[in-house]
Amino acid sequence: MDSEHKSVNTQPLFCDRTSKTIDIAGARVDLGRAYRCGYPEVVFGEQKSTDLILRILHAQADAGQASLVTRITLETAAAIADVFPASVYSLAGKCLRTLSADASKKTAGRVAIVSAGSTDAFVANEAAETVRWMGHVADLFDDVGVAGPQRLLAVLPEIQTADAVVVVAGMEAALASVVAGYLSCPVFAVPTSVGYGVSVGGLVALAGMLASCAANVAVVNIDAGFKGGFLAGLVADRTREIHHG
Repeated sequence: MDSEHKSVNTQPLFCDRTSKTIDIAGARVDLGRAYRCGYPEVVFGEQKSTDLILRILHAQADAGQASLVTRITLETAAAIADVFPASVYSLAGKCLRTLSADASKKTAGRVAIVSAGSTDAFVANEAAETVRWMGHVADLFDDVGVAGPQRLLAVLPEIQTADAVVVVAGMEAALASVVAGYLSCPVFAVPTSVGYGVSVGGLVALAGMLASCAANVAVVNIDAGFKGGFLAGLVADRTREIHHG
């Protein structure tokens, strides 16, 4: 097998391809990440100028890599779309993505993103856009928090068919444990900063998820929809490989 067809894990740790970095004004773009980690470097757009984001996207595009930019405004996305007209912007998730990072996927995996309340929608949509950028199907199940359990039970059969699940919840964040109790797949719990005073900007939700008695729950940072979506996408990758070769 020639080197072009080896898997990511068989690449030398510091070969030219896996360690390639492009220095541009204001950033050092890690082009080797796609080979080391399976996907290109993701751009955190908050506090970055439009010009800097465009320079990063040009560097990735020149290397044949798809891009995902999180936490950007509609105005910034519009400026980027003028240069990259094929890009897709989600106003709900504040994410911009170019073509799927793995357009070669013949069979996409499926990730369910379950949110407790309407106010959690931004974080849930960030997770969904990340999953779609990775080439998988992302199904959103909004506003199914534990205060109205019948809402969750109505969609549970659909959630149970997913390769991985992301649960997004603020306040006491009980939803993660409840959902996980019905599933045999990993559940990536994303606490949000939604809630009144004692919620302490998501710390109570974070603590509740970390203290979950459900064995299949893993927790990421507060409001980190990208991280939850990315981890779920990696699980979908492996599931697809197992079932479809």
